[in-house]
Amino acid sequence: MTYNFDPDKWYDNELYLIQSKLKIGEITQHEYDATVGILDKKLEEMWKRLDGSYQLSPDN
Repeated sequence: MTYNFDPDKWYDNELYLIQSKLKIGEITQHEYDATVGILDKKLEEMWKRLDGSYQLSPDN
């Protein structure tokens, strides 16, 4: 099964939403910084899962 998921596009969309919340005052700068940090970690983890070929674990 294949699908067209672009992690960078996902990140850009999520970051835009977070930036919008900061701009309208829905979140503080501190909340923004923390949320972007979490977003960065999610992107890194996502790339780790998507990087490489499909492999079954030894338990299967």
